Order: sequence, then structure tokens, then C-alpha cells
Amino acid sequence: MIPLFKVALAPDAADRVREVIGTAVLGHGPRVEEFEDALRARVGTPHLATVNNGTSGLHLALRLATSPPGSNPPGDGDRGEVLTTALTFEATNWAILANGFRVRWVDVDPGTLNMDLDDLAKKISPATRAIMVVHWAGHPVDVERLARVLDDAEAAHGFRPPVIEDCAQAWGTTLRGTPLGNHGNYCVFSFHATKHLACGAGGMLVTPDEESLRRALRLRFFGIDRRADRVNGDYDVPEWGYNFYLGEIAAAIGLANLETVADRVALHRRNAAHFDEHLAGVPGLEPTARPEGEESSFWLYPVKVERRADFIRKLADAGIQASAVVRRNDTHTCLPPDAAEALPNLDAVHDRVVHVPVGWWLSEEDRAHVVATIRSGW
Repeated sequence: MIPLFKVALAPDAADRVREVIGTAVLGHGPRVEEFEDALRARVGTPHLATVNNGTSGLHLALRLATSPPGSNPPGDGDRGEVLTTALTFEATNWAILANGFRVRWVDVDPGTLNMDLDDLAKKISPATRAIMVVHWAGHPVDVERLARVLDDAEAAHGFRPPVIEDCAQAWGTTLRGTPLGNHGNYCVFSFHATKHLACGAGGMLVTPDEESLRRALRLRFFGIDRRADRVNGDYDVPEWGYNFYLGEIAAAIGLANLETVADRVALHRRNAAHFDEHLAGVPGLEPTARPEGEESSFWLYPVKVERRADFIRKLADAGIQASAVVRRNDTHTCLPPDAAEALPNLDAVHDRVVHVPVGWWLSEEDRAHVVATIRSGW
């Protein structure tokens, strides 16, 4: 079976892990610091902190974006709404609920499958506390255009909602030549085992400024400044925090994989370009849009097909894994009934979206087999 996901490990990852085990330092230590320095150089911003997983990063970003320094926000209750997309993995939106906010759904752009910025502009209101955008499959939301939407919202409502970019699938993605993480928003990356840059489990939060970074560094460790004198008990916690810090083993794997991740992203893009060329014009299959200046990392390769179940079955019979990957979040029964929202664009595409293997592990023979299987019909 040609898999949809596969774990990448650099050749020296095991040796680096053995070195960590030999030191007996497994929590936050020198390799985490080294990994963060390497990430800052690679992403192009000094304002980042690692966390134990991407979901923790989303929690932390929401806390930083919506609660002033020194505050201890309530764990539940009605704190306003966060505008978000229903076409994402549940981690995105459950972090919103866990922080005591209501979700308000924004429709999708049927071409890119990302948030529809026109619909977003209509839904920003005095109740809006933040906006959560997802770079689905690695394809970037146009955050430069989003900034102009926020300019208009600020003029209309007198405030500017903070933006949190869920970049879990978007390591290496660029918008008009600028890597994600450099557009002035909170950005959360995932280093889950199957991502381009894997730590086994881990993530990264990019903050818009130095003050929010200092706060993030405290909040990821229970609200404690790690430089504080904990030996003599001479420290204060002005706002409670979380157990969100990254460990040394994950950092060692991340350091090894960071040396090879650019090659993996390039292979994903090469495979996607091959499919763009050779799947063009297939009856019953519609590719996603490729707006100029938006360069996806292609963690996934989504297409829209007729008779999705038949398509998935045809590929499975040919030894190719394909999947919808996620279910629209707005139909889960854990949500309150009043969270429902009319989303006509999502209605039109949801049951047609499917993803086929595009990863670094595909050989030329694998690619040819995927193309031939799809082109033969289903």
C-alpha cells in the first residue's frame, strides 16, 4: 500500500537520542535551547518558543492573544467568539472551546479550501475576540489580504482582532516569498510524527513581539520564569501557566530532522507538480486552486472528486491509500445547537474532498501508478 502518511527520521536521529539518554537530562535542557536557536534562524524570527505539541501551542496562542499580561482568565464561560473554519482537524477548534470561547464558523473558499476572507469580513463584530485561520494541506491563507480585512474592521468597529495562524501542516510554506511566521500574527506549527519536520511529538509558537514571547516562555512552564531562584523559593507566579514545554529527546529528533526537512518539502512540491500536470482534465476530478504567489508545502494533496467513496475504494484496490482526513467540525454533537451556521461553500465541497499520497516517499513508479489508476476512472 502506498501510504498517505509516513514518518521521516534523519539518519543520525537515533544517535542523537542515544546521546540524550546518556546525559540523563530528559526535560527542558540544552538541546531544546539549541533547537530553538536553529528554528529562529530557519524561520527568520527571534520570537518563537517550542512546546510539547501543536495543540498546546494553540492553547497558548489563544491565551496570549485574548488575555492581558498578569490576568488569569476563567476556564469556562462565555468570553466572546473566535471566528474559525470547520474544515480542519478538531484540535484547532477544541482549543477554542477549551479556552471558554464560542466558535463562530466562517465559510471556506471552494478553490483553496481555506477560510473565505469575504465571509470573514462580514462576520467580524464587537463579539469577536480572535480569528483562527488554518493553512489547510500546507496551502497559505492570504494573510496579507487578511490584514487589509482587519484594517477595514478596525475602522468600522474600533478594534483589531488578533489572528492565530494554524500552521500545523505548513512548514516551508511561503506567501509571495515570505515564510509563514513572519506576518505579525501568532503562528502555531506542529512537529507531530507525520509532519514535514517531526519530533515524534512537539510544536512551536511564533509570537508577534518580544513581550509576548517572554510571556509565552513563562506560561509554557506553569507561569514560572525558569531563571527564577527556585532553590530558595524566591519567585512569584503572576499568572498561572501550563505544562507545555518540549523535552530533550523530541528536540534531538527535531535537530536531526531540521537538517533534511528542506529536501522533504521539495519532494512534496515536486510530486504535487507532477500530479498537477498529469491529472489535469480527468473527468470527475477538480484540482484545488493555485493562486499566484502562494507556495504550498503540500503536506497533503487535496482534490475534489465525484463519488468520493468509489474513488477511495478504487485507489485502495490498487494499493493506494486515500482519505478525506477530516470531517467538518461544525456537525459534531459536542457543540451547542446555537453554534450552527449556514456554510454553503463548505456544503458544496465537503463530501467531494479527498487526499492522495504526495509525500517524499513516493518513487517515480509510485507516482505513475497513482496517475494511471486515477486516469482509468472509478
